[in-house]
Amino acid sequence: MPSARVPGISVFLPSHNEEANVERVVRGYLEALPPLADNYEVIVVDDGSGDRTGPIADALARENPHVKVVHHEHNRGYGGAVISGIRAATQPYVVLADGDGQFDAKEVARLTEFVPEYDVVAGKRIRRADPLMRRINGKAWTTLVRIVLGIGISDIDCGFKLFKREFLEGMELRAHGAMISTELMARVAGRGAKVKEVGVTHLPRQAGEQSGANLKVIARAFRELFTLYGELRTERHRPGH
Repeated sequence: MPSARVPGISVFLPSHNEEANVERVVRGYLEALPPLADNYEVIVVDDGSGDRTGPIADALARENPHVKVVHHEHNRGYGGAVISGIRAATQPYVVLADGDGQFDAKEVARLTEFVPEYDVVAGKRIRRADPLMRRINGKAWTTLVRIVLGIGISDIDCGFKLFKREFLEGMELRAHGAMISTELMARVAGRGAKVKEVGVTHLPRQAGEQSGANLKVIARAFRELFTLYGELRTERHRPGH
């Protein structure tokens, strides 16, 4: 099936201390998007980086009008960066793509292939290029989420997803850590979104450090999961839901 050409795509890249990756990743999307969309933008969300991520992104934005940069003065966490990226997006289709370069920009075409039939196209890492313990934690987390929230996604935390922007508008997101992907999928499901899961390539990280296995990050994710469960359960029992 040929990839669908869409009216416009916003790709946003949550980025914290990614000075060694940001230019390569942004240029990859600038090359990949023109064949797929009439209008496009690449948004770097500099989440309070302590390195040169922000200045490098600013230089790219001065060079190319399709690049935008959102700066957080202080680190807000992955969830905070995702929220800012969604708010900054202006195009009809919005792609979450982590700023660490572990996804191939050309594979946005795998996501657009299933629009407009589907409202959300979620990447599923075919072979996760992460350390063993991170992969085990990821499988355990996905299993827990499926049990607690009833979300039928096999790779809930894959940071490569496409959304119709109309399903994100006005959405009140509360997670500020790694739980944001779970909250996003739970809330779009609650809005009746038609979801497709698609296999995508996961590349080894070339530079920088991962933070997802940090114990504080994991503890916050568990707190936010059960807070979300309570909120969704309350919403389901309101009149009209």
